Amino acid sequence: MIKPKWIKSDKEHFPKGEWFVEFFTKGEFHSHQIKKFINSYKTEFQTATLVETYSFGKFLIIDRETQSSELDEFIYHESLVIPAILVSRTIPKTFAILGGGEGATAREILNYKPTQKLVMADIDHNILKFARKYLSSWHQGSFENEKMILLAQDAKKFIENTKLKFDIIYSDLPSPIEEGPAYQLYTLEFYKNLKQKLTKNGIFALQAGPAHILQLELHCALYHTLKSVFKNVISYTSYIPSYDMPWSYIIASDSQIKPSLRKVKMHLKNFKKEFKYINPYQFESFFSIPKYMKDKIEKNVKIITSDKPIFFSTSRY
Repeated sequence: MIKPKWIKSDKEHFPKGEWFVEFFTKGEFHSHQIKKFINSYKTEFQTATLVETYSFGKFLIIDRETQSSELDEFIYHESLVIPAILVSRTIPKTFAILGGGEGATAREILNYKPTQKLVMADIDHNILKFARKYLSSWHQGSFENEKMILLAQDAKKFIENTKLKFDIIYSDLPSPIEEGPAYQLYTLEFYKNLKQKLTKNGIFALQAGPAHILQLELHCALYHTLKSVFKNVISYTSYIPSYDMPWSYIIASDSQIKPSLRKVKMHLKNFKKEFKYINPYQFESFFSIPKYMKDKIEKNVKIITSDKPIFFSTSRY
């Protein structure tokens, strides 16, 4: 049994039982009480553990960090997928996902009726097998959808080698940790290459790390790295209860990406199911980030390159 940051407690003022503990900073952590251990595996790429928690139901932990929970994963996945579609000047039809092993990012894209082709490249075939078996409430059959092309392949090599171009590319990759392969997909060089795989009005959307007031370094660096590649870059956040913090995202494009009610109405009729989190009629305010975050972005202008990568992991504390 793999137990990432597992503790037992029998102290008088702390509930008994097993707990998953995730450290945010040296003086701060969040913990989840474990109801039942379900399964785990370790590969050359990552360690994944699936448990059932008392508060959030099934709970996926990757490399000692919260990945997603059954109760609120829709907040993360809607926030990643839907805004890029709603700001698009055209009707996007071709999509790619870098990472996305749970299948929930694919689920949200396949909820969009104009989708004609979706290619998903995840380096770890074990997480794909794991997700098919245990995460059905996440993927909801997306792996079997006829529009989906699933590749157990390094997303970096996929972008380097594919001859296809996409209307929207999503990066749903794990945090860039030093011992993992994902940090190479958070660099200026990679983003320049990725841009060549977008159509004329194409959009790149990515999860961009914590929006925690003490953990904005990764987001700021990603913003400025993408700003040096794309004409237009916009940040936004969503609060994820199981993360116990706001999470950040970025949309980048050479096309205008200013949100408007006109664009929202154009795309809204094309979704099969209603959103559970995004309110389309308050969508313009979705991109209003706090002033402290804007100030941090303006001050921290680091560019991430292959020679000077950035690493982030809560498990380092």
